[in-house]
Amino acid sequence: MHEYKTKLEDLKKFIDRGLESQNLPEVRTELEKLNAEIASEGFWNDADKAQEVSKKASGLQKKIDKWQGIAEEADELMGLLPEISPEKDADAADDFKQMVDELETKWSRLEVETFLGGKYDSANAILSIHAGTGGTDAQDFAEMLSRMYTRYVEKADQHGENEWKVTILDQSRGDEAGLKSITLMIEGDYSYGYLKGENGVHRLVRLSPFNSGNTRETSFVLVEILPSTEEASEDDIVIDEKDIRVDVFRASGHGGQSVNTTDSAVRITHEPTGIVVSCQNERSQHQNKDFAMKVLKARLADLMEKEQASELSELRGGKTEMSWGNQIRSYVLHPYKMVKDHRTDYEENNPDKVLDGDLIGFVEAELKKG
Repeated sequence: MHEYKTKLEDLKKFIDRGLESQNLPEVRTELEKLNAEIASEGFWNDADKAQEVSKKASGLQKKIDKWQGIAEEADELMGLLPEISPEKDADAADDFKQMVDELETKWSRLEVETFLGGKYDSANAILSIHAGTGGTDAQDFAEMLSRMYTRYVEKADQHGENEWKVTILDQSRGDEAGLKSITLMIEGDYSYGYLKGENGVHRLVRLSPFNSGNTRETSFVLVEILPSTEEASEDDIVIDEKDIRVDVFRASGHGGQSVNTTDSAVRITHEPTGIVVSCQNERSQHQNKDFAMKVLKARLADLMEKEQASELSELRGGKTEMSWGNQIRSYVLHPYKMVKDHRTDYEENNPDKVLDGDLIGFVEAELKKG
């Protein structure tokens, strides 16, 4: 019982320290202002702005509720502590230990959010995967990573109460198998903040299923993470219509077959920077153009953040050579099994579990590294 007393006292200290860092009085003041704006006459006249304000208010309320809830739970358990005696009531003591363990799990999740303070951390994420060195094996690896991130999103429990969703914006199938590239929109609270550390080269080592000798092959894939800039000020990203070229084409599915009979897919080229984005997910040309513009704005915002147009190649992966020595993470399936992050040294010895979306250990290690 002494062990759990110490654990609870430590948790109480950590939670109190975390609570102080969140400055909830200031958050409440901001929420009151937003709620007053929402209650004002004519608020819904501008639907887009109203939705943005409502979303922000909802996020602040969630933040207050989470921090208040865990602080009250810690206080309640501290109040029960003097009454717990394993000798007098073993069942009550076991229940108490379970509640302390559950509090520890909640704190572990909430603690991660204290590292999400970047400018765009609360934004949705645009995740692109590009097959690199390794031919068909690399294209198959690109599809494996696409499934891994999709499964990560689907496992909502990894994000506490957050509900995320993923949408395929654009994809190019491999000639024999897998994907040459794919772009996903991941929507959910702090999805960019959680996933930004996935940006970089990923390496796979395995026995290739694509050659007759079943020899060991190494392949590389580039993962690019950008924030969707809906939350950013319109003044930050201004796109002159004269600077873009919009092309429409017929969307194609697996193997190149047409998925509809109209030119609904959209490709946008930003002439000054050479950035090209496309979207063919929706049946409506208008919807595809909206999604493509979101991706374009995200790429331009990231470019502005770096402040140099000369870094465009690196931003898009051009200067990041997808080969040995540049990887951020290795997925080894042969001759042994291990997934290792080379920045944090965090590793797991069950690649199947990781490739099925169990990424939270890697995500948290990268966030805590700062």
